[in-house]
Amino acid sequence: MKNEKVLLILLMILVFTINYKFIDSFLIKTFQDYEVGIVERIIDGDTVIVNGTSVRLLGINSPERGEIGYIEAKDFLEKEILNKKIKIYFGKDKFDRYRRKLGYIFLDSENINLKSVREGYSNFYFPSGKDKYYNQFVNAWGECLEEGLNLCEKSLEHCIILKEWNINEQIVILENICNREIDLVGWSVKDEGRKKYVFEEETLKKFEEVVLGVEKWGKDYVWTKSGDSIFVRDSENKLVIFDSY
Repeated sequence: MKNEKVLLILLMILVFTINYKFIDSFLIKTFQDYEVGIVERIIDGDTVIVNGTSVRLLGINSPERGEIGYIEAKDFLEKEILNKKIKIYFGKDKFDRYRRKLGYIFLDSENINLKSVREGYSNFYFPSGKDKYYNQFVNAWGECLEEGLNLCEKSLEHCIILKEWNINEQIVILENICNREIDLVGWSVKDEGRKKYVFEEETLKKFEEVVLGVEKWGKDYVWTKSGDSIFVRDSENKLVIFDSY
C-alpha cells in the first residue's frame, strides 16, 4: 500500500512536470490583465491590428475617414507604434460588440492612447463609464486646450455661446451674442463619440438662438447621462465651444 502511494505521487509529479508549460501559459493568459504583441497595421486613429486581431483603443475617439484630423491621427499611431512591440492593458470589458479587443496601448511605460489626446489627435471618450485612467485623460485634454494643438485649436469666432445644454431634455441651445449675423454653414455640434450634427443652412442674426433637439440627429438620444462632452466647431473645424460633465 505504501509503495502504491509513492508511485501515485511520482506519477502526479511527472504529469505536472510534463504539462507545466501548458499550465503556466494558461494561468498567464487567464490572470494577467495585459497582452504583448506587435502592431501590424494601423486602421485609423483609434483602431489597430495586433497579432492579427483588431484592437479598439480605450479612452479616445479620433476623426473618421473624410473628416479633418483623420490622416493626422492615423499618421500619429503609425509613427508611434507601427511594427513595434507593445502591451495592451484591458478595461472592464475585453471586447466590444464588434468583437474587437478593447485596451490601452503602452509602448514601454508610455500610454499611447493618453498621448494621442494630449497632442490633440483624439478627444477623450468613456462611453462605458469612467475608469482609473479617466482623470489622466481629462487632464491631458486640458493640456491640449492650453497648447491649442490639432483638434484643440481654438476658433477666432467668439460670438456663439452655449446658452443651454439640457441632458435630461436632450436639448442644446446656441446663441449669437454679437451685433452681427453669423453664418453657421459647415459648423458642427458633436458628442464624445460619433454623433455629429452639421449645419447645412443656418444664419443666426444678432441675439438669435438655434435649438437642437434629438430630431436634428435622427437619434433617440445624443447625450449620455453617465457622462459626455460637447464640441462645437466652426467651418474650418476649429473649436468654438467645449464643455463636459
